[in-house]
Amino acid sequence: MSFVLVTDAVCDLNADLVNLLGVEVLPMEFTIGDKVYKHYPDCREMSIKDFYQAIREGAMPTTSQININSFNKAFEPILKEGKDILYLCFTSGLSGTYNTCMIAVSDLLEKYPERKILVLDSACASLGEGNLVYHVANKVNSGATLEEAYEYAKETKNRVAHWFVVDDLEHLKRGGRISSLSATFGKALQIKPLLSVDDDGHLITVAKIRGYLKVFDNLVDRLVRDGEDLESQTVFIGHADNLEGAEKLRRMVEPLVGKVVIVNIGPVIGAHVGAGMLALTFLGKRNYK
Repeated sequence: MSFVLVTDAVCDLNADLVNLLGVEVLPMEFTIGDKVYKHYPDCREMSIKDFYQAIREGAMPTTSQININSFNKAFEPILKEGKDILYLCFTSGLSGTYNTCMIAVSDLLEKYPERKILVLDSACASLGEGNLVYHVANKVNSGATLEEAYEYAKETKNRVAHWFVVDDLEHLKRGGRISSLSATFGKALQIKPLLSVDDDGHLITVAKIRGYLKVFDNLVDRLVRDGEDLESQTVFIGHADNLEGAEKLRRMVEPLVGKVVIVNIGPVIGAHVGAGMLALTFLGKRNYK
């Protein structure tokens, strides 16, 4: 293959999946206390279990975007091998990673003018980005050229439906994302915020679901309403150390679709949403009602 498909660790695809797909994944940094970690698909520097345990004990991790030097270190060896790059990037609606990447790419193309680096702002986050990467990688592995893969990704990114249900309101309160009063009432009434990512890649609150059990019906209803070709589609369920919830959702979704893949929500997203979150992503309409 004359080019390499690259993404970043926000995609939340695990090591087995990225190895199977043949995708290069750029690590992203998160900090707990005074220690900085890099998140890789194989979680080599901190396990998912340890990360969410730290959050449950009150830790408030912070995250950092990929810097120019990291892009140079990742991209230059590929270019030196005489290969081009297609990079599917974390949405610019939530991070400056895309803009930083474009600065690095401009410098690299001056040094390697015969090479191509195509960068797509995915307008996706977390497992939504992973879903896009999965489908583009399948096209690449079926023989798509660099330009064909880029155009497919561009056409597909706004067909990636993301749904995230946040469970840990205390974490949102500690992070200043909701007030103490909202957290207290939300917890008492079992309110679960339902989030999505809009067409510009911004995180939005779509609804507030009252009662944990209603979360599952709500997500399945959205899949049935907005999903396309479900009987042949691979859909993804993500969880922030909530395997029990993910398995319950899988049992409800599995009869409706071709295949279900369950993965962990990694530290870069987990730092902002806390433990317990459930996510469902599939191809279809982005319907925010």
